[in-house]
Amino acid sequence: MAGGEHGLLAGPPDDPERAGAALAELQGGATRFIVRCYDSFQDPGSPLWSLPCAPEEFGRYATPGARPMDLVLQYRSAAGNVPGYLEFVRNRIGRYAPLLYSVQITEEASFTGGPEVIDGPYPNVCAALTEGVQTARECLFSLGLRDVKVGFNSTPTFGPSADFWTRIATGGRGFIGALDYVGLDFFPDVFRRVAADGQPGDLASSVVGVLETMRSVWLPSAGISDRVPMHITEHGWPTSSGRSSNRQAKVIDRVVRTVHANSERLNVDSYSLFALRDVALPNSGNEKDVFHFFGILTADYERKPAFETYRKLIQELGC
Repeated sequence: MAGGEHGLLAGPPDDPERAGAALAELQGGATRFIVRCYDSFQDPGSPLWSLPCAPEEFGRYATPGARPMDLVLQYRSAAGNVPGYLEFVRNRIGRYAPLLYSVQITEEASFTGGPEVIDGPYPNVCAALTEGVQTARECLFSLGLRDVKVGFNSTPTFGPSADFWTRIATGGRGFIGALDYVGLDFFPDVFRRVAADGQPGDLASSVVGVLETMRSVWLPSAGISDRVPMHITEHGWPTSSGRSSNRQAKVIDRVVRTVHANSERLNVDSYSLFALRDVALPNSGNEKDVFHFFGILTADYERKPAFETYRKLIQELGC
């Protein structure tokens, strides 16, 4: 399952055994390999009520220590029910406490013009974010989990969406003090093409430009200092009509290496690839919709070249 431009996309059911085997192969000898999972709070009777999690029963893919979980707690309340969301945050932290590496509060709250599968369009989303971060921190401390990180994420906020940062600044010192990181979901060369490699505005320079802008412009607008690390919480490049699997491997390699090369200077300490597996099967009639094909595996678990590329990057650059 994945989010698309017009709502959730669902394909062939997961095969947990094959997914687990793929994760184990990617992890290899890495001492820490974080899996990113999504759970969502929503009003009873909402169109998404029956599909709250991605992947289903995601706890089985994580283990304490070696393969912890980056748990995304989405806010999809058309009623603007912030108190209900805060209780959801407490409940999920209590449920998954032994598996947690980090807890992300809301998903792409900055993207107010997005589809209903992300949080930006829902009322009171900034209150859910700022209060949720503080609630998560308090809950984790009460459980003695002081090493679990708490944060939120954003998409690139050029243009009208830039006021997101001043809106969340109203969370004040309690909010800022509870933050361990701020995440970035970004997909260079997917929704807006970049220049050819080696030219001004190419893939590498686009990555650096967004990261530098986030560090020097967006985060300070919210009062967030450069001591707070950035996480790349979603990055990927889809194979679909006109997008080759070989190019996917090259893009992932170039972006990961560019992020890594700038990680110390810009205080970036985590990278997550989106995603392990495609939503749609090959030749299913969805080839023109990029949202179906972000995986480094096809929907029937065949490897794309990017799988091996990413496995080698983890061994070379991971921890």
